[in-house]
Amino acid sequence: MNISKPRKRVLFLLITTCAIFAVVANFFVFLDVTGADIGSQFSRLPVPALLRKPWRSGENLEGPYEPRDAHPISLLMAEADKAWAMYENGRSTTFRQTVSKYRSKYGRHPPPGFDEWYRFARKKNVHNIDDFEQIIDDLRPFWAIEPKVLRNLAANMWRDNSVSGIHIRKHKVVKVTNEGWRAETLTTLIEKFVKYLPDMDIAMNRLDQPRVVVPWEDMQAHLKKEVETRQMPPEASQTFTTELDELLNITSFEEEPAHKEDPEWFAAHGKQYMEIAKLACPPESHARSDDVPAADVEARYKNRLGGIITNFNLSSDLCTAGPEIQDLHGFLYAGTSVVPTKRLVPIFAECKVNVNNDILFPANMYWKHEENYAYNEKQDHLDWEHKSDSMIWRGATSGGTQTADSWQKMHRQRLVKIVNSTEMANQEVRILTEQPEKQGEFENFQQFHPSEFAANHTDVGFTKKDFCIPDCSFLDDVFTLKPSAPFPEQFKQKFLVDVDGHSFSGRWHAFLESKSLGIKATIFREWRDSRLFAWRHFVPMDNRYDDLYSILTYFLGVGTPPGQGGNEGAYIMRHDAEGKRLANQGREWAKKVLRRDDIEIYMFRLLLEYGRIMDDNRDRIGYTGDGSELDKYDGVSRPDDVVH
Repeated sequence: MNISKPRKRVLFLLITTCAIFAVVANFFVFLDVTGADIGSQFSRLPVPALLRKPWRSGENLEGPYEPRDAHPISLLMAEADKAWAMYENGRSTTFRQTVSKYRSKYGRHPPPGFDEWYRFARKKNVHNIDDFEQIIDDLRPFWAIEPKVLRNLAANMWRDNSVSGIHIRKHKVVKVTNEGWRAETLTTLIEKFVKYLPDMDIAMNRLDQPRVVVPWEDMQAHLKKEVETRQMPPEASQTFTTELDELLNITSFEEEPAHKEDPEWFAAHGKQYMEIAKLACPPESHARSDDVPAADVEARYKNRLGGIITNFNLSSDLCTAGPEIQDLHGFLYAGTSVVPTKRLVPIFAECKVNVNNDILFPANMYWKHEENYAYNEKQDHLDWEHKSDSMIWRGATSGGTQTADSWQKMHRQRLVKIVNSTEMANQEVRILTEQPEKQGEFENFQQFHPSEFAANHTDVGFTKKDFCIPDCSFLDDVFTLKPSAPFPEQFKQKFLVDVDGHSFSGRWHAFLESKSLGIKATIFREWRDSRLFAWRHFVPMDNRYDDLYSILTYFLGVGTPPGQGGNEGAYIMRHDAEGKRLANQGREWAKKVLRRDDIEIYMFRLLLEYGRIMDDNRDRIGYTGDGSELDKYDGVSRPDDVVH
């Protein structure tokens, strides 16, 4: 049926008028329902660039994260997503690509046995076949030391009671010296792939705290020599050298050798660690120079808004943050078992601070899978929505040697105090508040009284008093012990804060695997740090804890919005969906990259690289192929499937 143009115009005007009337009517109905005046409603209209999404807990949070406001945490989550996406997209998918990338990045052939390691890793569903740079970083300086010197050190360091030795001959672990649960656990791990390893001696640190601090000038000379020795001879042998000298004589191991290299250990128990650590920092660094104001240094890793951590690595870098935290962390102020050396020695350690030169390996606690530290999904039955809006922590007064005059400088003690509602009754802390005239934008609020918030949203306390001189009686009037909280109790809370003890925390992997959200403060580095992205898989926290309330008020919300009776104090809307998102992402990621399989893969690769470092012919051995022999294994159909 044809309709004339005038009638079309009349029909269009009629429809338009009805639509406008409906919009206006609904607008006034809205005003009547809310009881607000027109001015207050217009003042709360969102800024177009910061449109808030109507997210609620329990909704689908898949897909790229889009900030719903300009809170620093919201923006950092978006940045972390981008960094993680680049990491994901850069992974090699074939042996050809893996080999090519190795040579391009490190200027050497991969070590002998690299093809067997690749098969081993793929069979165990390794997520990122390229992410083993920590191994290379740890071993680089050893290229400057003669292999026979390294072998002598590795063979004999166990003669000091603070070191264990694991000794491999003819593809078997034939001896463990200075036995203990750590050495026994590491041995069971190595036996998973020992048939591929050359003869070697492994020196393992038995102490909680790291050992090696090479002065900065010496380390630069070592690294320079490593670069100068890089080469890829086409005729390189693809097997390790046999019958090397300077290995431990297993048949008469207790006899002192004719020549024994001195590791040059020295005792530094209870001393300020920064006095040792700063020597490993660049001369122009904050640890060794006063030329740069502390505030400018802090801006490199913290946001001026709320003190939120923007660079987690720098926040634990002692050359950068050390001067500010040296009197606020037990290990730095008065470590319990500090026996370091300034000599570069090949000792394996479970953790270290950034200035240490120990060789990192996955902590035995993670591999042992002890009940008190391993995640059990049956103990974590509550989904995010049903967990308590609370942060929990339990532990002993460990971390450093404390006296009646020094206990307040210990990091764990400071954590317990800062969330004690009685202790904080008359205190003010900094958090963020939404700017009244700029919805979705924030400013510092310096007058937040945290006592009531802490009482409602934290459950933090000591279960044991220990590591005091002469005893812990001086803490009796300071801390009231709380009952222990096994994992099933802790997993009922949404937020699991994790801080250092004497060294690294063995419960961090379980926290990441849980349905709760991990909040992490540490000065220690571990084997898997490059795999974890702050603000995507966990929440980073400053070692001073001055951002703790900024973090918690972001996720839990605080105050009342302007225009709804909230004209005093701070206001931040609740970001529960963001908390759930981070918890889910951390959990799913831990299942992919922190498995016991991943520990096996890492240790296998580490000992191949270590085996080459210890070989007299290390410049002339390595995998020389192009990776094409595994094309069929990788399902490659194109012969040019390689990274250029």
